[in-house]
Amino acid sequence: MGSTTLLDIIGSFFIGGILLIMGMRLNAESNENTAVYNGNYILQMNITTLISLLETDFRRIGYCRDWTKIPDPSQAVRIADTSRLRYWTDVNNAGHLDSITYYVGPPSELSSTPNPYDRYLYRQVNTNTALQMNLGVTQFNFIFKDALDDTIHFPITNPANVYYMQLTVQVQSAVPYAQEYMNDPSQYDVFWKELRLVTKNLKNR
Repeated sequence: MGSTTLLDIIGSFFIGGILLIMGMRLNAESNENTAVYNGNYILQMNITTLISLLETDFRRIGYCRDWTKIPDPSQAVRIADTSRLRYWTDVNNAGHLDSITYYVGPPSELSSTPNPYDRYLYRQVNTNTALQMNLGVTQFNFIFKDALDDTIHFPITNPANVYYMQLTVQVQSAVPYAQEYMNDPSQYDVFWKELRLVTKNLKNR
């Protein structure tokens, strides 16, 4: 009887240990799935907010309530670079020209985040302090095209040739559940690409 009881106790500990390990593993997987889901949700919210702002701003390139302030739409774009765009518009529909500049900073500005690739996206109106947006942007690249839909090569010395724009934006999670940016970045990034971003004011020449 004594040996049988001891074997029963050992067997119970063994089975209990297996069940405990299984429970801990299921709990860890559940926590990871929840964290990844929440991270993806935040990514989707960030990219949606950002693209809504960009589309609203860029479609107003060359617009002014007082059209006499910018009679030549070809002068609307002032700087067109790989990751920088400056142009004239009328921000508050007040009838005067405003300058808006979009550009990204270096990854070193966000060295405090685990993601080694994220950077600030800046939006500057006139000479005011630039709005610093930390939305996990890792890529913000333009391609500009002329009236014949041909790509304009950088550096662009004459922004008046710009008729169309192509914009690629990538947003990644700043703090992922696991440090797997290189192993499985698809869990932590979202791409958005506008192949033909058109503003009617640039075409009105």
